[in-house]
Amino acid sequence: MQLHVSSHPLVKHKLTRLRDTATDHRKFRELVRELALLLCYEATQDLQLKATTVDTPMGEAQGWEASEVIGLVPIMRAGLGLVDGIQELLPTVQVWHIGLYRDEETLRPVEYYNKLPDRPTAQVCLVLDPMLATGGSAIATVDILKRWGALRIKYVGVLAAPEGVQALSAAHPNVPIHVAELDERLNEIGFIVPGLGDAGDRMFGT
Repeated sequence: MQLHVSSHPLVKHKLTRLRDTATDHRKFRELVRELALLLCYEATQDLQLKATTVDTPMGEAQGWEASEVIGLVPIMRAGLGLVDGIQELLPTVQVWHIGLYRDEETLRPVEYYNKLPDRPTAQVCLVLDPMLATGGSAIATVDILKRWGALRIKYVGVLAAPEGVQALSAAHPNVPIHVAELDERLNEIGFIVPGLGDAGDRMFGT
């Protein structure tokens, strides 16, 4: 199991505000964007680099630049809220979209949209979804990416339930999971407890 739970003080602070029922839709979106930036920073610590040289006002300096192309794969719709923050940190990333919704009776994912190009154009794919609950949507998305030919895949989210982590790790043990917090459990209708409610509804005011 490759579970990475952030210990950063700012992540803990912003997550607490995100959970609060008093946080309105506008502030909720802002906090999700900020958490995405912080979590992406942690999830990309192992990116490959290549040496480069730049001119400074005082002469020449040896440095580094990222050598891998990164693709963002937000699971619509809630995953869209994580894109802006990561694009602030990585403005040249590619963004693809996969649409899945969870059948509320079976709790299984149903695919309704897929906008991947014909072949992989990035070396690292970040699957974005605020909530890793049952793990069904994340597993289905990673299945799609692996069939597509993606080689390095990571999951980046805000909250995870133990059930979701176990399911994703069992199905795809080579996919690291980066989240702000691992919560207690799922309730009888598949929501994370204590969680923060429905991330999509709180993000988009529905």
